Amino acid sequence: MHYFIPKRCPSSNKIMYATKQQALQAADQSERERGTHLWVYRCDYCATWHLTHNPPRTEAMYHQGYSGKPRSRKRGYKPRRR
Repeated sequence: MHYFIPKRCPSSNKIMYATKQQALQAADQSERERGTHLWVYRCDYCATWHLTHNPPRTEAMYHQGYSGKPRSRKRGYKPRRR
């Protein structure tokens, strides 16, 4: 019996998909079989498509300096009003 061994990205060790359509099909299959929602993104290193659990960041998040978690208010930290 032959098993399919997918190619993996050398930088992230994630499965490489040649087209966005193939990656979207794999994400849909994963959601049906495992119930996990995955997003598709293009890798900067290998120029192929990968799957991730992290939702994509919007353009507004990049401009606001969004770091993903709320900042601490300990030790006298007071957010600036603009």
